[in-house]
Amino acid sequence: MAGKTVTRADLSEAVYQRVGLSRTESAALVETVLSEICGCLSSGEIVKLSSFGSFVVRDKGKRVGRNPKTGVEVAIEPRRVMVFKPSNVLKARINGDAAPEEDDG
Repeated sequence: MAGKTVTRADLSEAVYQRVGLSRTESAALVETVLSEICGCLSSGEIVKLSSFGSFVVRDKGKRVGRNPKTGVEVAIEPRRVMVFKPSNVLKARINGDAAPEEDDG
């Protein structure tokens, strides 16, 4: 299922066409929003966007993994991972269902 990849430039162009800001202002707005989301996530905050979903950073502990090709065990160090949980509204929209009432993310 190869679809089009939406880039920052595409988002900026959409803001430019729909909101009426200049191209420069639109690009700056998109960068500011993305920067704010990144800053919040890197400080451990949960980012909830109503009717869209939630971005959460989770800590994963140290564990032993295995190379599937060779079978050799390898230590996997603790790390932080970002997880996206779509809202029920977004899930319904993707599946073409009637959108449920707006939820908290």
